[in-house]
Amino acid sequence: MCIRDRGSGANSVVAYCLKITDVDPIELDLYFERFINPKRTSPPDFDIDYSWKERDEVLDYLFKRYGEKHTSLLGTISTFRDRSIVRELGKVYGLPKSEIDHLVQYPDDMMNRSQITEKIMYIGHKIIDFPNQRSIHAGGVLISEEPISSYTALDMPPKGFQTTQWDMYVAEEIGFEKLDILSQRGIGHIKECVEIVLDNQKRRIDVHDVEAFKKDPKVKAQLKRGETNGCFYIESPAMRGLLKKLHCDNYISLVAASSIIRPGVAKSGMMREYIWRFHHPGEFEYIHPVMEEQLSETFGVMVYQEDVIKICHHFAGLDLADADVLRRAMSGKFRSKTEFKRIAARYFENCRERGYPDEMAREVWRQIESFAGYSFSKAHSASYAVESFQSLYLKSHFPLEFMVAVINNFGGFYRTWVYVNEARRCGAIINLPCINLSQYKTSIRGKDVYLGFVHIANLESKVISAVLGEREQNGPFKSLEDFTSRASIGIEQLVILIRCNAFRFTGKGKKVLLWEAHMQLGKSTKTRPEKKLFQSPKKEFTLPYLEEDGLEDAYDEIELLGFPVTVTAFDLLKTSFRGALMSQDLMKQVGKTIRMVGNLVAIKNVKTVKKEWMHFATFLDARGEFFDTVHFPKSLQNYPFRGYGVYLILGEITEELGFPSITVEKMAKLPWQSDPRY
Repeated sequence: MCIRDRGSGANSVVAYCLKITDVDPIELDLYFERFINPKRTSPPDFDIDYSWKERDEVLDYLFKRYGEKHTSLLGTISTFRDRSIVRELGKVYGLPKSEIDHLVQYPDDMMNRSQITEKIMYIGHKIIDFPNQRSIHAGGVLISEEPISSYTALDMPPKGFQTTQWDMYVAEEIGFEKLDILSQRGIGHIKECVEIVLDNQKRRIDVHDVEAFKKDPKVKAQLKRGETNGCFYIESPAMRGLLKKLHCDNYISLVAASSIIRPGVAKSGMMREYIWRFHHPGEFEYIHPVMEEQLSETFGVMVYQEDVIKICHHFAGLDLADADVLRRAMSGKFRSKTEFKRIAARYFENCRERGYPDEMAREVWRQIESFAGYSFSKAHSASYAVESFQSLYLKSHFPLEFMVAVINNFGGFYRTWVYVNEARRCGAIINLPCINLSQYKTSIRGKDVYLGFVHIANLESKVISAVLGEREQNGPFKSLEDFTSRASIGIEQLVILIRCNAFRFTGKGKKVLLWEAHMQLGKSTKTRPEKKLFQSPKKEFTLPYLEEDGLEDAYDEIELLGFPVTVTAFDLLKTSFRGALMSQDLMKQVGKTIRMVGNLVAIKNVKTVKKEWMHFATFLDARGEFFDTVHFPKSLQNYPFRGYGVYLILGEITEELGFPSITVEKMAKLPWQSDPRY
């Protein structure tokens, strides 16, 4: 079982020695007080990550080990926030879903203004933070000496694990110790990749040899280039851009990057300041010598939650325990407002006693306050950086196996087709599902990657299990007739497999196979496998020539798999134009206005200081390489996105610290060739 601590538990050297975490707290100068201190009112805990496939097994073990009467999941109370308020009130006032969606996404759009929407907004402001509904904590588990029902009534949600009706704050006040049993798919990627490498290349990998990974030249080079697609936490467009801007090629820089990408640091402007100082280390002044002494590693910028503790202690003279209470209060995990006000007042009082100008004290406080609620602890960032290095090592040395593992774990920043494209870019030969070679999940043989049956829309899991079971027991299928005589399958499910070209091993076209399928099964909805003592002669029929069209195949693939496999989205365009240049050439043309063609991958919506919407988008060019675009409000208003697809883009190439992007002036979605099936 693959587990990882990702919280403040990594501040403990004992946890490192016990292999609970791969983060060395001495190497990173982590504060033990961040984990536990005399003034902490709640018990310390370890946030343990398991693979998403194993979390339910762990929960099942806990409930059986300690008994259902003494174990429960932790409840939580979700409150009304901006979007949920609009959605709930929109339903109350009878607005159609399309209008609610538009109001949620563009609340300031004048087209949304009406008597009803004005009333929704008015009432919405009144009920912010009101309780909405009970829910389940993301990972909290309680184990009690007395039966849990002695303290609270319990719910029994569909998942089958009883849940308390109060939240973590009440649990802390009563004296319960909360266990966080968390899961994430990044660990699943790593665990499955190790298994696939062992099966495909007969090599064993120790993913805990992190020190070797940090020094690996291939890993460092790939990190610096920002080739992180599929790697946990560092694959998003924003993170990929940050890695390139920082020229990040080492563990310490990645730990910092994992924290400054967080909303608080970015929103306060300190992320941009950190990047500038990183590249100009001798051209800035520290606000105070304490900043240089305590934050020289991060160029005087508070990047981690521990930095709040450091500065409050060394700059303002608060003891470490009070500094951590202040940090917890700002992060929303401390409910005593009186205690918070007391410590905040002491901060300013101590600053005055030390002779600091009020302006300096307020600026340091602003930096603390602006990001403390959103930043990571350094231990948390380090844990993520360790996992990122593990993923990077696997991707650098075993790219095909790694991408198959990513596809099979159905998680990540991007959709499945993007990871399939990445596997192809890394040298894989992508094959459609095959009756004789595919498994339930995507599999690999040498460089051949066979998409799994699980990706086929509307194909029933019981059919997949029956086919795989029959193949395992009696060997590969020899023909369509052999398949229908051995497998329990109806005509509708068989047609899906044929349209997906899963019977191409027969050497026959899909149209011929469809004729044969209907001849063999007729209108029957289900067939049971028959054991025949003697095989009767097969009656042969001569069919007229049935023309096969690759475009039809592509549209079948899109319908059944969600994306084309035998061709790319660019091959479906009516135009043969693929752009004036490719992604790899952008840095050579900085400042020029160019035309590019890209397949839309992701969009990030943000608001400007004027409360106008602008977008950051990521595309793939015809060679499968990423490039990024910026859409300012005026351009976006005149040339909005029209859903996913391939776009023609006109814009100016800009560059920031080695990271190019295109400031879009005009944009249009390109039409595909007509579907010949209809």
